Amino acid sequence: MRPKESPQAVVFDVFGTLVDWYGSMSAHARRVAERAGVELDPDAFATAWRRQYHPSLQTVISQGRPWCDLDRLQAESLPSVLAEFGVTLGAEDRAELVAGWHRLDAWPGTPEALHRLRAHVPIASLSNGHVRLLLDLSRYAGLPFDTLLSAELAGTYKPDPAVYLMAARLLGLEPGQVMLVAAHPADLAAAKRTGLATGFVPRPAEWGPDTAPPSPPPEADLVGTDLDDLVIQITT
Repeated sequence: MRPKESPQAVVFDVFGTLVDWYGSMSAHARRVAERAGVELDPDAFATAWRRQYHPSLQTVISQGRPWCDLDRLQAESLPSVLAEFGVTLGAEDRAELVAGWHRLDAWPGTPEALHRLRAHVPIASLSNGHVRLLLDLSRYAGLPFDTLLSAELAGTYKPDPAVYLMAARLLGLEPGQVMLVAAHPADLAAAKRTGLATGFVPRPAEWGPDTAPPSPPPEADLVGTDLDDLVIQITT
């Protein structure tokens, strides 16, 4: 179902939607492990660490603790993940692993698709990454955002409704005039409940080559076969 009107701005989830965290962090973990002289399955490690993401966010969303940024949450979850693999790393190597989240490769064709969309409508991130992380990541991956919107600006994390409403407010628009594009059904469902329009882009390889991708969610107003197709739908 198409939104009632063309979006006046499009905001994007970043991790998994625009950048390949699995492939990037696996390669990064391999480099760090080789430098440290330890044996580590980098693919399994990247997946295991990413699975700590939502439980870590929930500690803030539930107001069980004050706001803290994603670097801190990643650093806190890292030792237990390393312990799963029987690996011990020094502080410098652990810090280097956390810094890897600032240097993730874009999915092929993503910067070009964003440039095409940006010619028609303002585009921004809407990510759980904090502003400094998004600044580094967008420069590294070549993501041509007009501005960086982060959950940090709302003091909580998606899928808290405050994050989506913050994006519309800072863009000077009504929620229904803003479209969130994401590869994650839960993100789109939460955005839809706050009144945003929604677009789904599939990323079948987000969790690696042997995982089943999510089906297009019913909350998606637009469903693209890929990001290029979704951009065409948004702009026509």
